[in-house]
Amino acid sequence: MQHKIYFTPGPSQIFYTVEDHLKSALNEDVMCISHRSANFQAIFAHARAELSKLLNLPEGYDIYFTSSANEVWERIIQNLVEKQSHHFVNGSFSKKFHQFALDYQKSSTATKVEDGGDFKDLSVPDEAELISVTLNETSIGYTFPIEKIKELRAQNPDKLIALDAVSAFPAIPFDLNLVDTAYFSVQKCFGLPAGLGVWIVNQKCHATATNLEAKGHITGSYHSLAQLKAQGDKYQTPETPNILGIYLLGKVAEDMNRRTARQIQNDTSYKAALLYQAISESNSLEPFVESKECRSKTVVVAKVNDGNEAILKSMTEKGWIVGKGYGSYKGDHIRIANFPVHSKEQIEQMADFLTKQ
Repeated sequence: MQHKIYFTPGPSQIFYTVEDHLKSALNEDVMCISHRSANFQAIFAHARAELSKLLNLPEGYDIYFTSSANEVWERIIQNLVEKQSHHFVNGSFSKKFHQFALDYQKSSTATKVEDGGDFKDLSVPDEAELISVTLNETSIGYTFPIEKIKELRAQNPDKLIALDAVSAFPAIPFDLNLVDTAYFSVQKCFGLPAGLGVWIVNQKCHATATNLEAKGHITGSYHSLAQLKAQGDKYQTPETPNILGIYLLGKVAEDMNRRTARQIQNDTSYKAALLYQAISESNSLEPFVESKECRSKTVVVAKVNDGNEAILKSMTEKGWIVGKGYGSYKGDHIRIANFPVHSKEQIEQMADFLTKQ
């Protein structure tokens, strides 16, 4: 059987140390322990500590675990928005979060640009309590420029800013002091099985949720921010969680800390440059996002002039499983994951192939 390498944008290739960690988990009976045990508290504390180090978590920020990043959309709307949020929409996932807010009957607004285009207007309605920004739009390979996030923070010091860091952390450097809450899932850059989300919040978020509860607003049940904090302060979760997922996340984060976040980020930039150069030199491909500043380094998206069927077939024959386009771009785009698990050698081989297309 031919060995496959998954360059899909999530789930993706499993991080190379996961197999050993799974064996350790079996030996340690991780799948059998109680989520109220001292053993689990140690697993929770370890995962939180390693993530805090890897992400350079500022003082006063907490980490909680959910079922997915999609769940965090709902928790943010429940806990942090009374009437209105404002969303910067460029791609399918940022659009979905805005729709979540509308489904909750919030008077939420959005600044929308054409897929792949850049935001020129950063104005936010005065009434908006929270601003949503997608750092890395997985559907189209768009990155929100960090300088513009800094501008949003400077212009809106009293509003909460929520950052979608799915398919970005820890491969994209980011100062979490710029935002109040951030979230991601583990099946992308962390190279883990799906089924675990990570939600980061600061004290301003806790105060907002407490204020909404005092006004009589329902902020959720078992995963309200108050419940997550009450249990998280004890290194526990409100429900029986994905214990194995939290264990593996802590172990992989520890592995990444040995490599260092800076090295991972430098390698990501190098590999992305190779891919984009190859795509630009190809006769049949071109980057979907025109602005170089706004091109994702972790999910490289290319337009295929005559449709993607032939190139995807050629890649599959090589053992490379690459993502199709998302949604309406299913037949016209390829999406290539450039995550920490993907080596320089693998990306160099991929780039050599793309140049010849």
